[in-house]
Amino acid sequence: MRRERVRDLLAQVADGSLDVDRALATLALDPSESLGYATIDHHRALRQGFPEVVYGAGKTPAQIVGIACRIADRGDGVLVTRIAEDAAAALAAELPGVEHNAVARTAHLRPSTPIAAARARLLVVTAGTSDLPVAEEAAVTADAMGCATDRLTDVGVAGLHRLLARREMLDEAGVIIVVAGMDGALASVVGGLARVPVIAVPTSVGYGAAFQGIAPLLTMLNSCAAGVTVVNIDNGFGAAMAAARILHS
Repeated sequence: MRRERVRDLLAQVADGSLDVDRALATLALDPSESLGYATIDHHRALRQGFPEVVYGAGKTPAQIVGIACRIADRGDGVLVTRIAEDAAAALAAELPGVEHNAVARTAHLRPSTPIAAARARLLVVTAGTSDLPVAEEAAVTADAMGCATDRLTDVGVAGLHRLLARREMLDEAGVIIVVAGMDGALASVVGGLARVPVIAVPTSVGYGAAFQGIAPLLTMLNSCAAGVTVVNIDNGFGAAMAAARILHS
């Protein structure tokens, strides 16, 4: 249960539009629920501000639908990452209103009570078009967490003028996520231009010596630009969650 919903319940009790027993019945819903193949943490949103997110890879369509529907029943909305096309279709059939982003491999059902807006905008920057699946995962996740998100696409260091021509976007952002494969140098460049936190995401895009993302990971970890932090390879979701916590703090 999201904090916004608890706040609304308490406000309704305070103004007399909801009696105490009904409010207690809502708040007393079990904090966790076992489905046999999964145990859902229903109070994660109350503790951390955001509900549990379903990682779709490795799960069957039936498992994803079962977990997502139980989360959605609480009114908190639901986000599924790394979801396959067949699972996305099955979920859309059960939950009308689900937004499927095929590039991001996500499915998102918005909550019944809108989440509080973040205090500043997030900017997701990609080095190349091949980095878009990871970048879109970050953008969709950030949107689900109440962050207004802008995108700056295909501005890698092979044509640095493309980034410098949009310098104002770097200046206006509250947090910047940089998604890059190959040599991963874009994160250091952005880190040297921006005054806000920069979260770098190495991707598994690149030729053999990139070692499926190891090369950009090491480049980003060894960045000489101050204030650049790094998440795991292809982890657009993790970068967005970190950005959302910064922007909501």
